[in-house]
Amino acid sequence: MFPIRDHNPSGRTPYVTYALMAANIGIFLSYWPLFTDPYALNAFYFQWALIPAKLMQQGSVETLVTSMFLHGGLMHLAGNMLFLWIFGDNLEDEMGHLRYLGFYLACGIGAGLAQLVFEPFSPVPMVGASGAIAGVMGGYLLLFPKAKVDILIILVVIFRILPLPAWIMLGLWFALQLFGGLSTPTGGGGVAYWAHAGGFIIGAALTLPLLRRLGGTRFWERTHGHPPHPEARYAFRRSPIPKVRRK
Repeated sequence: MFPIRDHNPSGRTPYVTYALMAANIGIFLSYWPLFTDPYALNAFYFQWALIPAKLMQQGSVETLVTSMFLHGGLMHLAGNMLFLWIFGDNLEDEMGHLRYLGFYLACGIGAGLAQLVFEPFSPVPMVGASGAIAGVMGGYLLLFPKAKVDILIILVVIFRILPLPAWIMLGLWFALQLFGGLSTPTGGGGVAYWAHAGGFIIGAALTLPLLRRLGGTRFWERTHGHPPHPEARYAFRRSPIPKVRRK
């Protein structure tokens, strides 16, 4: 189950969101050849990824930023860019380009610090934009809790697209991060659950001033939790391939 799009069109071109996607993809492609050499790849991650134990011992604070633009594989990159593409444009539309860029970077740094708090001596490299994107999702939930998000559900050979309110989809995602963080042994590696949860909370907190400028609860009353403009509607065409019934 994962989102494929929302029904919340932005009013202006999200240049920063596109630039962040291009930066993440371009940087990933720049070290893609290292995936054929595990030793070189590990050395690269040791230098630029966020390693809590290394940060505590050597103070490599620059990795709080550099790790945000690194990924562990194609699917890792694709998943993060999908979430950024779906949720980033609307926050950029409301915040403005430069404020949104600062917001994104602050969420990513805060997410790394959240992981550091819970696993300060972990030697596992942390890479990915998901902490910053979690902040975007937290801000999105605060502003547009009832915006529709189309979820693709895959059950073996059954494929269904189900529109859900953002508060259900994002609330469930956040709950899964908390559950994963509480149930995963310290230093277990794999997924940086606390970075995700921390980024989400930080993103919501940093969006509060914007919500107040928009009118606070009056903004929700005015929009009923939906986008402050007409929602996008998607029509599904029938397949031109004729169905052949069995006799």
